[in-house]
Amino acid sequence: MSEYATVQKSALKLKGAGAVSAGKKKKKKDKESKQRLEQQALSSQTDEEVNAKKVYLDKRTPAQMAFDKMQEKRQMERILNKASKTHKRRVEDFNRHLDTLTEHYDIPKVSWTK
Repeated sequence: MSEYATVQKSALKLKGAGAVSAGKKKKKKDKESKQRLEQQALSSQTDEEVNAKKVYLDKRTPAQMAFDKMQEKRQMERILNKASKTHKRRVEDFNRHLDTLTEHYDIPKVSWTK
């Protein structure tokens, strides 16, 4: 029995376990109060500040603006071209295109005996 006389009989102590229990736990009240403060801060802003944030400054160069404008114009033309043709007309145009191709694109014969 003397071998067990030096054994500690207290609870097991883990690293950092005491620090967690000693610190304050976050409560819902803290979150709600922060949200209320943020709402009050947002509502206290003047109309000028709100309008200043809504204004978008275009930082593109004139060349970039012209490029975007031409891209939109070309895209609208493509859409109108596709919308103007019917399916029947598209098939006819495609067949005409295939007729103009050379024999190089023809499917070769598989069997030479026939």
